[in-house]
Amino acid sequence: MTEAAPWNFNDNGLIPAIAQQHDTGEVLMLAWMNQEAIAETLRTGQVCYYSRSRQKLWRKGETSGHTQRLIAMRLDCDGDTILLLIDQTGPACHTGAHNCFFRTINADGSVAQT
Repeated sequence: MTEAAPWNFNDNGLIPAIAQQHDTGEVLMLAWMNQEAIAETLRTGQVCYYSRSRQKLWRKGETSGHTQRLIAMRLDCDGDTILLLIDQTGPACHTGAHNCFFRTINADGSVAQT
């Protein structure tokens, strides 16, 4: 038996979603989803986010071709963060980097490219 997901959206109706490559465990990016993005992702199997800057749905890869196929969607224990296990096609980051976490913060606070 399954239970309804106890989503815990923020005041803007959004929830953070971490995209992780399903077979390597590599964390690729973090973006935001609303109820509509979650429903579309579950319906189509292609990850869809909510763009806070554009104030609309953002279908990952719709312009770049760098799509994310959903393998599994998980919700953390507090219901306030989603983990998307995905199969990434092409780079995940809009900069062209493989993932969005390519900068290291050093002990002195400076930032270095990794």
